[in-house]
Amino acid sequence: MIDGPYLVLTVLGVLGCGMVAGVFCGFSTFVMRGLAELPPAQGVAAMNSINAAAVRPAFMLLFVGSAGLCAVLGVVTFVLLPDDGTVELLLGSALYLFGSFGVTVVANVPRNDALLKMDPGSPEGAAQWRSYVRGWTRWNHVRTLASAAAALSYTLALT
Repeated sequence: MIDGPYLVLTVLGVLGCGMVAGVFCGFSTFVMRGLAELPPAQGVAAMNSINAAAVRPAFMLLFVGSAGLCAVLGVVTFVLLPDDGTVELLLGSALYLFGSFGVTVVANVPRNDALLKMDPGSPEGAAQWRSYVRGWTRWNHVRTLASAAAALSYTLALT
C-alpha cells in the first residue's frame, strides 16, 4: 500500500485532478451552452473575459500545480516502481499531463488566442463564433474526461 509522503502526493493528485475535472465539466455542461445562446458579439466578449479571468492565480495554481504534481508523481513512480499502484499512478499522470494540460496547450489556448482577434460583429465573425464554440467544447470534453479519469486512476492506486 502507498504510504508516507507518496500517499500525500497521490491524495493531492486525486483532489487536483478532480477539481480541474469539475471546472471543465461545468464549462462543457452549461457555461458554453449559455454563451452559445448569446448574440455572437456578447458571447465573444463574455468568453474573452472568462479567458482573462482564468489566468489569474487561483485557477492557475490549481491547473498548473496539478500538472506539476502529476509530473512529480509520474517521475517518482517511474523511478521507484512501487509494488502497489504503479500502473494506475503512471496512467493517472499521463492522462492529466497529455489529456488535460496538453490538450489545453495545443487545442483550447490557440482557439482562445484566435477568439481575441475575431470580429464578432461581422457575418464571418458570427460563423467563426459558432465554430469556436463547437471546437472548443469538443476539446473541453476531452479535458474533462482525461482529468476525471486521472483522478479515478490515482484513487485506484490508493486501494
